[in-house]
Formats: sequence, structure tokens, C-alpha cells
Amino acid sequence: MILEVAVLNVIAGKEVEFETAFHNASKIIVAMKGYISHQLQHCIENQSQYVLLVNWATLEDHTQGFRGSAQYQEWRALLHHFYDPFPIVEHYTLVMEN
Repeated sequence: MILEVAVLNVIAGKEVEFETAFHNASKIIVAMKGYISHQLQHCIENQSQYVLLVNWATLEDHTQGFRGSAQYQEWRALLHHFYDPFPIVEHYTLVMEN
């Protein structure tokens, strides 16, 4: 399993609109091959910051399958205009779990 981590800096004042759009966009990602689960967390200290955590079966399910799909274009249209700056997305593998 691969964990996708994206820190999302949303344009100030657009948080509620972003959360609504993200709710709609979630329907896209959950239907993708290799998708396992996701969480959107809202930062307490910085009201314009979120972290998106997505579990994928493989790295390729995200980087090639999702990002290479027509559904990703729909995801982009719903969400990418909220970000400033554009998020850096990184992928992690589990080392230890309690």
C-alpha cells in the first residue's frame, strides 16, 4: 500500500467553497482502480491549510492510473483553482505501525 500525502494551501476565504467542491470530487477518486481510502484534514493553526491523505494499492494506481485518466481532468477542474501555491504531492510506504 502507498500513502499519497498532499499539503493543500487553499486561497484564504475559499475554504467552505473548497470543502464543498472536495466533497463532490471525492466521488471521482473513490471509483478509481487501486483506491483504498482517503482523509481530508483541516489545519487548526492555519485555517487555509489542509492535508489530503490517500491510500492506494500501488504507486502506479495513482501516478499513472488516476493522473492519466479522464476522471483526473474532472478532479482538476473541480479543485485545482483553489490552491495557492500548487501542492507538492509525495508518496510514502509504511515502515512501522502500532
